[in-house]
Amino acid sequence: MSTVTSTLPAQRVRLGAGAAVVLLATTLTTFMAAASAPTPLYAVYQGHWGFSSSVLTAVYAVYAVSLLVALLTVGSLSDHVGRRPVILGAVALETVAMAIFASADGVTALVVARVLQGFATGAATGALGAGLLDADRTRGPLVNSVTPALGLAAGGLGSSLLVQYLPAPTRTVFLVLAVAFVLQGAAILLLPESAGRRAGALASLRPRVSVPAGARRVLLLVTPITVAGWALGGFYLSLGPSLAREVTGSGSVVVGGLLLFALTISGTVAILALRAVPARRAMRVASALLAFGVVVTLLGVNAGSGVLFFAGTVVAGLGFGAGFQGAARTLLPAAAPHERAGLMAAFYIVSYLAMSIPATAAGVVAGHLPLVELTTYYGIVLTLLALAALAGTFFVRERLPEATRPA
Repeated sequence: MSTVTSTLPAQRVRLGAGAAVVLLATTLTTFMAAASAPTPLYAVYQGHWGFSSSVLTAVYAVYAVSLLVALLTVGSLSDHVGRRPVILGAVALETVAMAIFASADGVTALVVARVLQGFATGAATGALGAGLLDADRTRGPLVNSVTPALGLAAGGLGSSLLVQYLPAPTRTVFLVLAVAFVLQGAAILLLPESAGRRAGALASLRPRVSVPAGARRVLLLVTPITVAGWALGGFYLSLGPSLAREVTGSGSVVVGGLLLFALTISGTVAILALRAVPARRAMRVASALLAFGVVVTLLGVNAGSGVLFFAGTVVAGLGFGAGFQGAARTLLPAAAPHERAGLMAAFYIVSYLAMSIPATAAGVVAGHLPLVELTTYYGIVLTLLALAALAGTFFVRERLPEATRPA
């Protein structure tokens, strides 16, 4: 008998919708964990290479700027070339960044790694977020809301534990993350493509930033809470571990990881708890929580009380999470659907500049002021911004539609 060989191509194995959601969510979590992983190590780097606090905050700030550039350029590229190629490219770039971190021998290597990492994270955020919505329209928005904060929390705490208890503290955490990215990249190859190719890929790289006339007043009103929340996050991600060691008197890097965990996990709780609350009400709650939390934090800092310091951080984190969600949901209804992309680009610019510029300025001033005194001034400004945001919520025009779903 003759053997008949089929010429039909073999069916490639693809993940189901449920497995796709899990893979996309865990990949986004790993990106966010990698973003906060260097934070507990900054003090170790300072001890090895002797650079100043201003250099430390600059290393942090280049990440935020690079991430913003990626969001504004390649953020929508996956709509034109597909989700999978963009995610794979971002994973590959992030793996290279992890390798540079693991072999870093000076500040220059840290800056290069952070620039690559920021761009990779910005590219991945858009594609992964869109992929989650493609895979599950019901749960996708909620997963997109809580996953980044969970990743930041896990990265900060997990990195500090690895640094404290395993050998080669400046290498181990990045090697672990590199392996995770390689495995996730292999799994992404099995991800079903949810966005077909369409024209306009090059045109999509041009940043579109615009604030419609009807949204300008609302953007001004949400700016104080946006700036206060992201400036707080930037300070914790750069100088937070140094401040935690000074307040608690502990030399353990785990203290800094716990501080970052407290801020980000409480932000996640706030997003979950207030996701169905009307946007302006969420803004008011957020402003009050952020102002009160920063005041309690400053009391702990100046009294040398670790309990007050961490308690204030948890309350401020609640305000941060609620404020970001409330601001986005207050802003979006102020623009027509075709205007929202440009408006959100403007909102991202405000957010990420607030995360990088104040923290960098604080790092420069840290060379001339004691850290506790610097923190006090920084916290007073954040408190005033939060109170201004609270007052501003009462001036949002009532005819604006309320958004009750997470943005």
